[in-house]
Amino acid sequence: MKVPAPIVDQTFAQLRRCGAGVSECQALWLGPWSEPDKVTEMIHPQHSASPVGFQVDPVWLHQLWLRLAKDGLGIRVQIHTHPGAAYHSATDDAYPIVHQPGFLSLVIPRFATGTVGFDQAFLARIDDAGTWGEVAIPDYLEVT
Repeated sequence: MKVPAPIVDQTFAQLRRCGAGVSECQALWLGPWSEPDKVTEMIHPQHSASPVGFQVDPVWLHQLWLRLAKDGLGIRVQIHTHPGAAYHSATDDAYPIVHQPGFLSLVIPRFATGTVGFDQAFLARIDDAGTWGEVAIPDYLEVT
């Protein structure tokens, strides 16, 4: 998946602004269906959050699905923060925004307050059996 560096920068800035170093936050990377390996946009879901979780607003999510259908876009990667080390929790496994093989979930440690980039981040992918597993970030995400 090719992710433009400005989108990575924008994502970290949003995660930091929203979470303020004390709450989890989520962002989504979108891309056109015509180019499935390309990220063209970052969006920030309306959500409530705490130091140990977040919940996306269902009305906002409904509007997102309508927009994606209208504009020919798909959610390529969900990104969210954790307070400490990055890993894919049981809650992360159970409640992804998309649940289909190949979908990616990127977890950023320490509420994204560290260096911009994927050092100490955790990338999970849904396999063909519907199970999440860790994958190597360089194998799936390329910052361009």
